[in-house]
Amino acid sequence: MLAVKQAALNTINKLPEDADIDEIMYQLYVVDKIQKAQQAVEQQRVLSSEDLKREIDSW
Repeated sequence: MLAVKQAALNTINKLPEDADIDEIMYQLYVVDKIQKAQQAVEQQRVLSSEDLKREIDSW
């Protein structure tokens, strides 16, 4: 996986030149969440759909 700084730079470089700070921050947020989700899947730190349904039913 890319280093955090390089991933941030790649994301920013893909944005249009007139992107404002809010758009930049949002895009960096999305990339961060995707990377963390991929890590969770790789480490098997996820719930199956059945487990999630049981958890929701317990509410």
